[in-house]
Amino acid sequence: MVLQPTKTKFRKAQRGRLRGKAATGTKLIYGEFGLQAAECMHLKTNQIESARKAIMHYLKRGGKLWIRVLADKTYTSRPAETRMGGGKGAPAGYAAAVRPGHIIFEVAGVSKEDAAVAFRLAQFKLPLKTRIVSV
Repeated sequence: MVLQPTKTKFRKAQRGRLRGKAATGTKLIYGEFGLQAAECMHLKTNQIESARKAIMHYLKRGGKLWIRVLADKTYTSRPAETRMGGGKGAPAGYAAAVRPGHIIFEVAGVSKEDAAVAFRLAQFKLPLKTRIVSV
């Protein structure tokens, strides 16, 4: 299960601009291999979770996996077939703002070939370009 905050200071967050490179979270800390973002994107919790499940399914729960992104920003959506106006929609879920260079997942205790295949499966689940990095 992907982590998300239990309580936020504000119900609705502003989108802001996603540009530039990641300042932190760019180096491998826990594992030997990592999946690094190559472009800016907001990752929703279901996208992070589906990539995590793809990795763990391939590794058959062998090794150790770390999720290095936290979906802490709310995004909103309007009901279907609603007319223009009437303000901002209700909060629909949480997303993580990811910039180029940020490590999304880390893996340890598996071979390089297994990590590469597992991350390749996870890349299909994510909407942004990524690269595989190692220590």
